[in-house]
Amino acid sequence: MPEITIEDFIKLDLRIARVKKAESVEEADKLLKLELDLGPLGCKTIFAGMKQTYKPESLINKMVVCVNNLKDRKMRFGTSEGMILAAGDDEIGIFILSPDQGAEPGMQVR
Repeated sequence: MPEITIEDFIKLDLRIARVKKAESVEEADKLLKLELDLGPLGCKTIFAGMKQTYKPESLINKMVVCVNNLKDRKMRFGTSEGMILAAGDDEIGIFILSPDQGAEPGMQVR
């Protein structure tokens, strides 16, 4: 991967969010539809390719890190308004990165 500058990095608005709702996208093999609560910043809907790793009900109230200023992406199943940070791949699975205790929805990641 090419190196980026600090100016590139600070363009990302990473925020803490709580998964408010989660459901399987029936017509998709990998997608879950998540509604994220970003506290005072409101809610966002995202589509995440992690159906093979997580059952929707296991994600309710889970704290996640969200890319808040990612441009909306129109998909076949709806519009994704951001992205959550995760690690892994299609072979071993996708695993959500979670903030430590004390982090609250809407907090900026620094």
